[in-house]
Amino acid sequence: MDSNWSLDSHTILYGVFGDPIRHSKSPIMLNRAFREVGLNAAYGAFHILPGTLKEAVNGIRALGFRGVNVTIPHKVELMEYLDEIDEGARQIGAVNTIVNEKGRLIGYNTDGIGYVRSLKEETGIDLAGKRVLMLGAGGAARGVGYALAKEGAARITIANRTKERAEELAEYMARFTEAEGIGLEQVAQAASEADLIVNNTSVGMHPNVDEVPMDTALIREGIVVSDLVYNPLVTKFLREAQQRGAAIHSGLGMFIYQGAYAFEYWTGLPAPIQAMREVVEQSFNE
Repeated sequence: MDSNWSLDSHTILYGVFGDPIRHSKSPIMLNRAFREVGLNAAYGAFHILPGTLKEAVNGIRALGFRGVNVTIPHKVELMEYLDEIDEGARQIGAVNTIVNEKGRLIGYNTDGIGYVRSLKEETGIDLAGKRVLMLGAGGAARGVGYALAKEGAARITIANRTKERAEELAEYMARFTEAEGIGLEQVAQAASEADLIVNNTSVGMHPNVDEVPMDTALIREGIVVSDLVYNPLVTKFLREAQQRGAAIHSGLGMFIYQGAYAFEYWTGLPAPIQAMREVVEQSFNE
């Protein structure tokens, strides 16, 4: 940590909008990144209540913030208030990063690309031709599925408690690769064919750390099992998958790399990944 770091009248401002937001690790991660590369910048967390998002976005322009991350529940509504939306974000139907180009607000989605970059770096998987089983059909699943399809995944099966939601998402995915939606009770067959299994649900997240999103006895040796949950850092689902001989990938990587892409869009500099990971991991031990 640089003890000389302080705000002055040249500091460039950034932040994250969400509801709730006090649990967010983004401020410690991005402030560490700015310090690491010597930028005079600061990043805060803003609790944006439902019904006030439009005013908050106008505030970005009025106050001259350079960039903002946006988290639950604002990622979809936000799109109405921007000047331009990146192709990937438009396809996914959600924006999590805003770049302010001299008053023009451009929306990106760094969740899916952040997920894939971390998955490849941490597991070495080549996604071309692979079969994927995704558990859950919520907001995160769209971004992750789109990015996996873009990387050449041959088939994506989406399993969800409400089968209709899985089928809906599969219909959207079918524009990019072969896709199918199933109910959770049909998961055994899909698991037996999958090269990669991804948990897109919040099952297993703190405080419900003893839950798993599917029967881990169905996990085959040698496949990759990935969990978007990063609190705890290793979920029960991943622990049991590893015991069964799978390579595992935790949600922390996606969180770090979605922030890294945002940092790179805002600054044009390569993100200091190692420092960002260190400070987030450290925060879990405090």
